[in-house]
Amino acid sequence: MMDTAQGGRDAQMDISNILSSVNSKEEFMNFLNELRYDNEQRGEEWENKDINAFLEGVCSWVGDMEGYFRNMNMEIPENIDWKFIATLFYVGKIYE
Repeated sequence: MMDTAQGGRDAQMDISNILSSVNSKEEFMNFLNELRYDNEQRGEEWENKDINAFLEGVCSWVGDMEGYFRNMNMEIPENIDWKFIATLFYVGKIYE
């Protein structure tokens, strides 16, 4: 798999298409790299411009995620590992 965060990227990578194909650790890491690249290249298009606003947006979305899934006609996920998700956000604070 090519690391598209390093090179070989299409000019207008569609983050939502990448998101829909995340099914492995490697694909998740690729998604994060593309999301970071998108912010670097098109940060002015982002609703949440800094980490505080980003975390607030995530928190708000989690509070309304059932409505999101219903509106998108998608099954609401069950057995979400909230501690793991919290760990992902926490290690972003401390890991180099």
